[in-house]
Amino acid sequence: MNVVSESWDGTGPARLASSLRAGASVPEGVAAAVATTIEDVRERGDAAVRELSERFDGIAADPVVVPPGRLEAAREEIPAELRDAIAASAANVAAVARAQLGAASEVVLGAGQRIEVAEIPVGSAAIYVPGGRAPYPSSVVMGVVPARVAGVERVVVASPPGRESGEPAPAVLAAAAMTGADAVYAIGGAQAIAALAHGTGSVAAVDVIAGPGSPWVQEAKLQCSRRVGIDGYAGPSELVALVDADVPCEWIALDLCAQAEHGPGGLMVAIATDRGWLDRLGEEIAARAGGLPDARFHLIAVRSVADGIALTEAIAPEHAEVVTADAAIARALTTAGCVFHGPFAATAFGDYAAGSNHVLPTGGAGRFTGPLGPGTFRRRISRVAIDAGAAAALAGTVEAIARAEGFPLHAMSVAARAAGRNDDGEGE
Repeated sequence: MNVVSESWDGTGPARLASSLRAGASVPEGVAAAVATTIEDVRERGDAAVRELSERFDGIAADPVVVPPGRLEAAREEIPAELRDAIAASAANVAAVARAQLGAASEVVLGAGQRIEVAEIPVGSAAIYVPGGRAPYPSSVVMGVVPARVAGVERVVVASPPGRESGEPAPAVLAAAAMTGADAVYAIGGAQAIAALAHGTGSVAAVDVIAGPGSPWVQEAKLQCSRRVGIDGYAGPSELVALVDADVPCEWIALDLCAQAEHGPGGLMVAIATDRGWLDRLGEEIAARAGGLPDARFHLIAVRSVADGIALTEAIAPEHAEVVTADAAIARALTTAGCVFHGPFAATAFGDYAAGSNHVLPTGGAGRFTGPLGPGTFRRRISRVAIDAGAAAALAGTVEAIARAEGFPLHAMSVAARAAGRNDDGEGE
């Protein structure tokens, strides 16, 4: 555990944000190793998947596809309390996801052309669910539910097999059954991503791959993104807590340590105007972070809340907690993946049951993307209707631009429509 305390004078927020992120790095050699794995799976399919699974996971599932009856049986194997919690979490996530769906719209422009813009679901999607240190049924919920709400016809889950059972944990299988996954593949790591992107004898290729995972999994998503859609790069967990109100130090310490539980490399930052409060927070963190030897915590004293907002915006964290007297400050933050406002809004609520999604942009990506949601699994399509009148009205505009760009056949194409000629050059 490493706790660093410092004061900031408000200058150069981007520079300070960059230095805070410098501690997180991807293990050396990941990109090359992943490229080799992807090519092996692309060339040899299931045989490569089996060999790589045995090498990296210690076991290769046979068959790779978990039997459907096994998913249903897993429902009864998990405690009723967990089963009810998964159902409640899924219901909340589904409600928020449904609110994000957009209806088709049509615009009629001056020349008479009609442009319809619609969203349609992709045909198939895969949710990667990590399984190395513990089972993550919550990641099943966060991925499968928005895909289902988006209208994806086929949704599958990939998760590493356990060394003893040869299949994902019962909690993962049960969550897959409860959220309506069509299949579960007992494959993990970069080989799972490669199989889902390129397809094998046992694994049908998908259109979109989403979900958290190790640096190898995320690198594989990036390298396969020329072939399939991805949600983004889900790196180590991040939390910035901006505090300028009366809140127990213990609560914020628990929130920061909770996010550090996700694994090494995370970025945990507390920003406050009260130096004494930050000192007490450091003591609370030290009392709770004994089991987190690789965690990094930065406690930053600022001169004003405005400086705290500027620094949080520059960091663009995965999660931001805002505990301030002015409720409007939460709306001033625009780059965080998810903003939690108020002393009772612990980030852990969002990780599991609040209804927001816990697959969020990291590494500063909140500047240009947002949480996993139905939009990840939908694509926009335009439908253009142009009648004879619109063709005649628009042709001159198109011809002028096309000829300026050196594309005379573009110009001839619209001129033919404007003149009312068919493909044989004859009038209609």
